[in-house]
Amino acid sequence: MTDGPIKRSITIAGHRTSLSLEEEFWTALKALAIAQGKSTAELIAAVDETRGDRNLSSAVRVFILGRLSNH
Repeated sequence: MTDGPIKRSITIAGHRTSLSLEEEFWTALKALAIAQGKSTAELIAAVDETRGDRNLSSAVRVFILGRLSNH
């Protein structure tokens, strides 16, 4: 476990961006992507399409919490 967010770069819709999430969120995101038969980048891209004005890191955290609370 780390003390703070881990920053990773990904490509969404042909452009590079970075995303900062705590290790636990990266782990949960990877598990959700596997469960949906998608890559992590594909799942993040899907969140990006529906995030509205929320920043991407926050949108991904909220997405993960929503998915995990439905199980």
